[in-house]
Amino acid sequence: MAYINASRAAHVTLADRFAALVKSVRESLRRRNVFLATKRELNQLSNRELADLGISRSMITRIALEAAYGK
Repeated sequence: MAYINASRAAHVTLADRFAALVKSVRESLRRRNVFLATKRELNQLSNRELADLGISRSMITRIALEAAYGK
């Protein structure tokens, strides 16, 4: 039996890793901002307005998390 044991190492430079880190941090900050904005906007609504939307106050954090990070 013959085995070929050759693999090519990906040439990932330090600059590539840094760019990926920056991209990841930006995405995290964008999601966090969506979470905070959604939570802030829902908290500003009255109980009546929330009831019209079918939302209770206890659901606000969960809804904001789903809006920012998905299910």
